[in-house]
Amino acid sequence: MFSRHDLIWLTPAGWDAALAVAPHAALFQWRDRDWPAVVRRHEPGLGDDMVCLGIPLPASYGVRQRVALVSCIAHVARRQAPLPLADAIGAAPPEWLAGLVALQRASAALDVRVYGSLAMASVTGQAYLRPASDIDVLLRPATGTDLGAGLKLFAHHAGLLPLDGEIVFPSGDAVAWKEWELARHGQVRVLAKSLQAVRLADPAQLLATLAP
Repeated sequence: MFSRHDLIWLTPAGWDAALAVAPHAALFQWRDRDWPAVVRRHEPGLGDDMVCLGIPLPASYGVRQRVALVSCIAHVARRQAPLPLADAIGAAPPEWLAGLVALQRASAALDVRVYGSLAMASVTGQAYLRPASDIDVLLRPATGTDLGAGLKLFAHHAGLLPLDGEIVFPSGDAVAWKEWELARHGQVRVLAKSLQAVRLADPAQLLATLAP
């Protein structure tokens, strides 16, 4: 039902429950402005009726602070997949704009999305981006052709933009695209992250989840 990096809006009852456990000042702002939290990996021992969330905070709250939440699925008002690249470009600083527009146009036939600082800046309008910020991109290939085309684009545009991020395979396993590029020509296993676990995976097994 949920995937890592999904955006989740809570109901009023969901915010009440979250604030009862973690009355962080940021949560009042998120509730009052109806901003989303982000799905993170499921904590061991929690039931299937729960979802684990995080709120990465903007610079005004300090350096790289995050608030962790656990919510009942019944308290989820709506869910949205990570932002399409085109929807986040407006929040980018001027020095990224030309490169992001070029990447978006070149990847129009692929499922490329963003998460992290650029996505949160776009959703909230807050100051998340710093000079050293990365652009976290998600490539969700359906076929081996999609994977090859997306990796080629990322490698090319990484010379112009501070690109980071993940490949998300149909199984839900996500691998850092830079790690995949280093490992795919050898027999090295890669670190695969899913909603439930982190494991070392054989690249061949992940490739087998893609359509021809």
